[in-house]
Amino acid sequence: MSYCPECEAVIDEEFEDIGEIISCPECGIELEVISIDPVEFDLALVDDEEEDDEFSFDDDDDEDWDDEDSYDEDDYEEDQ
Repeated sequence: MSYCPECEAVIDEEFEDIGEIISCPECGIELEVISIDPVEFDLALVDDEEEDDEFSFDDDDDEDWDDEDSYDEDDYEEDQ
């Protein structure tokens, strides 16, 4: 018998492979088997690819700066 490190729910299963990924039956978090005897879990790492998809930015929409858009100190001083 083992416990979820997140919610401490009892996980009463047998596992054969270290590195196996399971979901906690109570909280649903993904866990990685880190030890077989005794069975122990750690929070599973999120794939970088999934993170990149979630927070991807499209560089094609960026506008290029023109010389007209640049900051000019003289213009700023005239406004003061």
